Amino acid sequence: MRNYLLTLAGTAAGLITLIFGAKQFLGNVRIWYAEDPLYRFLRFINDHLGTICPLIILVTWSIITYFFMIKPLKYIENIVGAANRLTDPTDKPIELPPALAEAQYELNSVRETALRNAALAKEAEQRKNDMIVYLAHDLKTPLTSVIGYLTLLNDERDISEENRKKYTSVALDRSQRLEELINEFFDITRFSLTTLTLEPQRIDLSLMLNQTISEFLPVFEKNKLGVKPSVQTGVDLLCDPDKLERVFDNLLRNAVNYSYPETDIEFSMKADDNLVTVICKNHGRTIPKEKLDRIFEQFFRVDSARQSKTGGAGLGLAIAKEIVNLHNGEIFAESADETVTFTVKIPRK
Repeated sequence: MRNYLLTLAGTAAGLITLIFGAKQFLGNVRIWYAEDPLYRFLRFINDHLGTICPLIILVTWSIITYFFMIKPLKYIENIVGAANRLTDPTDKPIELPPALAEAQYELNSVRETALRNAALAKEAEQRKNDMIVYLAHDLKTPLTSVIGYLTLLNDERDISEENRKKYTSVALDRSQRLEELINEFFDITRFSLTTLTLEPQRIDLSLMLNQTISEFLPVFEKNKLGVKPSVQTGVDLLCDPDKLERVFDNLLRNAVNYSYPETDIEFSMKADDNLVTVICKNHGRTIPKEKLDRIFEQFFRVDSARQSKTGGAGLGLAIAKEIVNLHNGEIFAESADETVTFTVKIPRK
């Protein structure tokens, strides 16, 4: 507004100065004759100067007002109209007048980001819905087995001890699978409805990692896998132990699910004054780069086909990444030559 008023005042002063300056100049540079058309024109202006000056000022004011107020308002209308198209799913970009080229670029960038995020959210929601359908379908198989074998145990009065053990073992195995599937349902619900928060305390990280590995020894043995631990001793860390343990639990479980039989899982931890680095490496099918880039997405699974061994909900690595991020750390995956390596780095301060 200040620039607008200054421009008006400056223009008015300039016009008045120009008129009187021109009058003085033209009166001294030549001799005028009554029949000269230019003389008649200038004489007309001089006689009606009181009318012409306000008219010129009015026209000048209109032009200045247009450029200072009306035109910017039209620019605002253009920007508002463009903002309404930020979520427009069409491929046509936002177009604005040349004077708004920078705003056009920023709006198109925001629009592309919003559309990309919307597409990712829709895809994640679809994967979640598909996963729930798959889980619901998979619940039927172990449940049917449990009911069937328990029915046999209940109905057969003269069942042999050998068959009793066999039926009990199968029912127990199917019940454990049923528990895993139900836990996956709970994971989906918790991940969708809650926000992870940390409850930090200082712990002996070396001890925690060794305990986690020892708890997996029966699982390694069952899946014909070996383990090569290399955990630096005496490393303490300020962290949320329950949540951080879940990270390493998920990494080891993932390694078990995707390892070749009769291979070793290498699990190591080393630390310096500033950083703790944990590496979990297993030998299994090489993960393509396009899948490796998405491995930490919610509900994303490397195997598109569900199997009893690897049929997780696709949440373990997504949750692990969120927990590591909350600790101001980073987690990433690499895969080559039939090996898969997960690296976790967490600052100690």
